Amino acid sequence: MALLPPFSLPGRFWRGNLHTHSNLSDGALDPKAVVDAYKAAGYDFMQLSEHFIGNFKWPIADTRAFRSNSFTTLIGAELHAPETKVGELWHIVAAGLPLDFPKNRDGETGAELAARARAAGAFIGIAHPAWSQLTMPDGRAVNCAHAVEIYNHGCAIENDRGHGWYLLDQLLNEGRRLTAFATDDAHFKTPDHFGGWVHVKAESLDPDVLLDALKAGRFYSSQGPQIHGIAIDGKDIQIATSPVDTITVICGNSRSLVRNGRAITDAAFDLSKLEKGWLLNWKSPWFRVVAIDASGRRAWSNPIWRDDIG
Repeated sequence: MALLPPFSLPGRFWRGNLHTHSNLSDGALDPKAVVDAYKAAGYDFMQLSEHFIGNFKWPIADTRAFRSNSFTTLIGAELHAPETKVGELWHIVAAGLPLDFPKNRDGETGAELAARARAAGAFIGIAHPAWSQLTMPDGRAVNCAHAVEIYNHGCAIENDRGHGWYLLDQLLNEGRRLTAFATDDAHFKTPDHFGGWVHVKAESLDPDVLLDALKAGRFYSSQGPQIHGIAIDGKDIQIATSPVDTITVICGNSRSLVRNGRAITDAAFDLSKLEKGWLLNWKSPWFRVVAIDASGRRAWSNPIWRDDIG
């Protein structure tokens, strides 16, 4: 069995949150209090993603003073520009922005703003698709994105629209090689914090190293469970996790593979079974792994493309 990235790569997993707000925009706490809360909760890094808009004087939080040998921060923001298909402002998570990133240009669209942020070095994520009611044309428009936010804890808590897989799965089926990230989008006004995060595989906690790993897809997302490894040998797959009650492999069609139990920590499947079934005439070029614990909390791998594993 060959262990797949990111599990096969050197380094360790660092727990982080990419989407959170302070009172520099519409959050309840000052930046230091937010950072201290994440430190106390056992995170290794986080990003204040203030609403980058004129209402809040275009804030990009400088959190460098809060970095230490055991905790670090990324510099970024939540970008906004007109407009989605339902007439809303775009919400785009940008991690790794320069502190002097220029404010929006006159007439700049969401897609153009995202492309400018990526050109400036940022990791680009399409935020909370369900909350924003994003359509497939919306998803196609931001063609510079690295990832889609597939779980937003604040949206899940406040209006049950925390998911984003419906958009990402369809974009994957169209050939877009995107990754999937979970976040809090915490404002600390409701229980909207410490509910979704990423585990990033990297050799150090240096912000630039973490940013490179995010862009390369060397991470998985979680609400609690851990994925310890995914290994492949031909059409055979083996998955190792923390104790969960479900381990499933999902792909771009209706097929799936599943093992259920109590506190199981591994599963083995024949991937060729994803290609079999009545009324099935399309073979998905990708699949992904989901682990679900007894409380319903999930861990999600990034999509795995068959042509990347041979």
